[in-house]
Amino acid sequence: MGHQVHTVVAGIAFAQHGVVTHEQLLRAGLTPRRIASWVQRGRLIRVHRGVYAVGHLPPSPHARAMAALLACGPTAVLSHRSAARLWGLIRYDGPIEVTAANTRRRRGVIVHRHRLTETDVTRHWDLPVTTPARTLTDLTGALPAAALTRAVNDARLHNLLNVDDLPPRLRNGQTARPTRSAFEDAFLEFVRRHRLPTPEVNTVVAGYEVDMLWPPQRLIAELDGHQHDWQFETDREKDADLLAAGHRVVRVTWDRLNDQPVKEAARFRALLA
Repeated sequence: MGHQVHTVVAGIAFAQHGVVTHEQLLRAGLTPRRIASWVQRGRLIRVHRGVYAVGHLPPSPHARAMAALLACGPTAVLSHRSAARLWGLIRYDGPIEVTAANTRRRRGVIVHRHRLTETDVTRHWDLPVTTPARTLTDLTGALPAAALTRAVNDARLHNLLNVDDLPPRLRNGQTARPTRSAFEDAFLEFVRRHRLPTPEVNTVVAGYEVDMLWPPQRLIAELDGHQHDWQFETDREKDADLLAAGHRVVRVTWDRLNDQPVKEAARFRALLA
């Protein structure tokens, strides 16, 4: 009987990233006294009230997230910044954030009380979590604008959502193709701020993928980050081929975009005239 209980508990823990609830232990055949004995001997380690790690403290973010979800009840799903981290959209090491219809506060857990619809919830890494679109909607106002823009584009790059999945306030300003870096995001913000025509993003010209393209003017902007010597030579060959194909290429550096934005805008305005 004892071996059988151990096996059942181990199976439950394996399916839940190493954590179990008090109710699950009772259903597995443990008595309250035996649960207390296991806690005393270190077989169970209390993570939240009524939630235990089996054998050792949760070693992974997924295990800590599962423990918080179990502590907050059956309606709880990972949400907000914790959901964005699970989807790989932001870096976040703060308290676990969950959304639940009705639950008590738990130490170390931020609870957002809200009743979600079925279309708002999915599973990822075997954890209940808000969908990428719902996650980004929840983060509107909670993240700096630049970080939210980057998260939206990263979600698009990884095919986690379509632009039509987003609410209008997040959909506005999105280009046909997603951006790939904060530099590209900053350049598009520079374009909007200085009321320049919106370019096409990451499109193919003469066999090359270019960063920004204004088709009517056959003008290309390439955004230069830190480069190796070999990349410098490759870029110059690319520029020559694009010029031969009838396109002008302007290379933009991060320093010039940030330190001389008015001068840079005037240059593009003249080139686009």
